[in-house]
Amino acid sequence: MLCVQISFAQTDKEQIKETLLHYIEGTANGSPERIKKAFHKDLNLYSVSNDTLSITNGQKYISYFREGQKRDRVGKIISIDVVNNAAIAKVEIDVPSRNRLYTDYMMLLKVAGQWKIIHKSYTSENY
Repeated sequence: MLCVQISFAQTDKEQIKETLLHYIEGTANGSPERIKKAFHKDLNLYSVSNDTLSITNGQKYISYFREGQKRDRVGKIISIDVVNNAAIAKVEIDVPSRNRLYTDYMMLLKVAGQWKIIHKSYTSENY
């Protein structure tokens, strides 16, 4: 009897995409647990408002999302660049009800075998 075992290990890029989708779908569908899967516990979010740096703690950001409370957000991954255990990704989040497009720049690291978003810088513009 011949037994063949085939395993399909996800590539780093596929794992990063999965992490980014936890963020995108978690924020759109009101799933804080999915957002937590994507974010490192020490993540901060950075933006500029009125020419001043604004910093939001990642845990506080997650608290803005309520279980099952969907939001008018449509996200897509624009690019992923990965080298060894570090990566950067660009994500766009369209919020049609506000005619606003957010651009997120995510830094990710592979920590204990899992890709986590460790830093998010973002900006937005009306369309």
